[in-house]
Amino acid sequence: MLRVNGIDVFYGDLHALRNVSFEVHPKEIISMVGSNGAGKSTTLMTLSGILKSKVGEVFFNDHPIHLCSSSQIVAMGVVQVPEGRQLFPSLTVLENLEMGARFSKAKKAKKKTMEWVFQLFPRLQERRYQLAGTLSGGEQQMLAIGRGLMSCPTLMMLDEPSLGLSPILVKTIFDIIKEINEQGTTILLVEQNIFHSLTLSHRGYVLENGSIAMSGTGQELLKNQHIRQSYLGL
Repeated sequence: MLRVNGIDVFYGDLHALRNVSFEVHPKEIISMVGSNGAGKSTTLMTLSGILKSKVGEVFFNDHPIHLCSSSQIVAMGVVQVPEGRQLFPSLTVLENLEMGARFSKAKKAKKKTMEWVFQLFPRLQERRYQLAGTLSGGEQQMLAIGRGLMSCPTLMMLDEPSLGLSPILVKTIFDIIKEINEQGTTILLVEQNIFHSLTLSHRGYVLENGSIAMSGTGQELLKNQHIRQSYLGL
């Protein structure tokens, strides 16, 4: 579904990603893990068209999306749920959700998708007329994911969805990500919560200093001695 071939990305003179290559297959949950500054969010922003790679290619269903704008990429079915949620705080929950259904395919399915989002997140239905800026952190994360779903993604990319949440809410969010995947949406998950993300994932990639350092199934990476010592403190 997604094929990334040797991308290099720069912030000015800073070489943020170095020859990054990986694949995401249909209906997988793929985790990209690593420490702060490893290049995880940069990778997602490049796939979304927000950043452009200096070299390399990105293909989605064999289409070269590294040549496309962000809006074209979303219309193809690649949707990012950004770190920090990036909601519209002065709009209601309902209005934020509707902002996700701006392309033709999503508009046609808006009613059905909205029902599914409210089924996944009953709290959002209860608060549908409440301003997004007045929601709790957990509710805002639910809304960010819900808004992403309103775009009818084939591939949903989530950037640090558990950031700042209580352990109970972290479990809830990961359970919902699993359910979204089981309903047919492919997931690319960027997370610092390595144990939860690799436990959930079919496969994972470890980014270190802007490069892919290792890859394997979620369970293989959890058993890897370097991962256990460097990231899990075991």
